[in-house]
Amino acid sequence: MGSTLPVRSAALARDTNETKIQLAINLDGGEFPADTDSRLLNATSEHASQSSKSQIISVNTGIGFLDHMLHALAKHAGWSFAINCEGDLHIDDHHTAEDCCIALGYAFNKALGSLAGVARFGYAYAPLDEALSRAVIDLSNRPYSVIDLGLKREWLGKLSTEMVPHCLQSFAQGARVTLHVDCLRGDNDHHRAESAFKALAVAVKMATTRVKGKEGEVPSTKGTLSA
Repeated sequence: MGSTLPVRSAALARDTNETKIQLAINLDGGEFPADTDSRLLNATSEHASQSSKSQIISVNTGIGFLDHMLHALAKHAGWSFAINCEGDLHIDDHHTAEDCCIALGYAFNKALGSLAGVARFGYAYAPLDEALSRAVIDLSNRPYSVIDLGLKREWLGKLSTEMVPHCLQSFAQGARVTLHVDCLRGDNDHHRAESAFKALAVAVKMATTRVKGKEGEVPSTKGTLSA
């Protein structure tokens, strides 16, 4: 018999004067929703994509290092995830990086739907060589974030390092989650940033896990996690 659990997926298109974004996500892997934008399905990504029996990932934001971070996030969170963005990179990287992560947050929140039966809280440590990061997330419906990655370089590829914590803040805002991410140690800024995104991925996977025996129960003393 097939699973009776609801599919946790969402698709959106977000077009502004600064960016044009198409995005699809399935929090449990597998197929994308039927209303996925055709522009996304026709897009290609050569360096931040993979397909397996459990996941489909295709990331093309126009910023290589951001692609790398979002690819790692999707992979280790267990998502199927695709995003395509045409942004005003002739100005700088800000609008593209910010809008992609806001849109990801919106889609994550939409896909998650009811919080009944999920773990709600998640935490993880993730190393990358000498770097070690910690992420703690609460699916609180109260957007708040504290991000401290201690990055020192001005750029990581074509992504300004100031945008790395801002991307995590933007995701938290769009997703309506409380998020704390700290890089505890590390000499290499690439390693520090990537370990942070990987820690977030594992924390998200824990928080969104469906808890057996808690079906239909809201994980809050208030009895609700709505706005």
